[in-house]
Amino acid sequence: MSMMDREFRRQMGDVRPIAKGRDRADVSHRSKGPNEAQQARRHAAQQLNEQGNFLSDDFVELVGSHDPLEYRRDGIQLGVVERLRHGGYAPEAHLHLQRRPLSECRRELFGFIRDAHEQGLRSLMVVHGRGREDESPANILRSYLAKWLAQFDEVQAFASAPASQGGLGATLVMLRKSERARANNRERQQKRRG
Repeated sequence: MSMMDREFRRQMGDVRPIAKGRDRADVSHRSKGPNEAQQARRHAAQQLNEQGNFLSDDFVELVGSHDPLEYRRDGIQLGVVERLRHGGYAPEAHLHLQRRPLSECRRELFGFIRDAHEQGLRSLMVVHGRGREDESPANILRSYLAKWLAQFDEVQAFASAPASQGGLGATLVMLRKSERARANNRERQQKRRG
């Protein structure tokens, strides 16, 4: 036995092989779902996310299933909406809301817009799907989405995506610059002026 083998055995100490029958994981025990602590954490996270969520889930006027979505805040040039509608701004982040409950969509959209604005993102895409009928779940979501997006001060404009990016099943959103981005612009302009 070499010196390395002896050293290895010495460091390993008293090691015994696993007994037969105990050398496999027990997969028969199935999880019964989240425990109480996990449920409490999930509930707390949802409550935190709901705080300050001003998006209305009241009655919404349904948008026609074949009508494109389009909105621009006062002071925003028509060219911005035109470029948005034609996919001229590459989306920096995406949110997929297809086949989700309306309450979850409301919560997800609220967090998505707020987080994107805080990170200084300007161009977003929300994928929501499109139903063939006005009362289809996808079109109801689309109608609420139009209502909700207009409620954000951060949203300057939105428009249905071009066919190559999802058509009426997706909406492109333009956010206003964050305070940090505005400060960076002012700083760059001052440096140019010297």
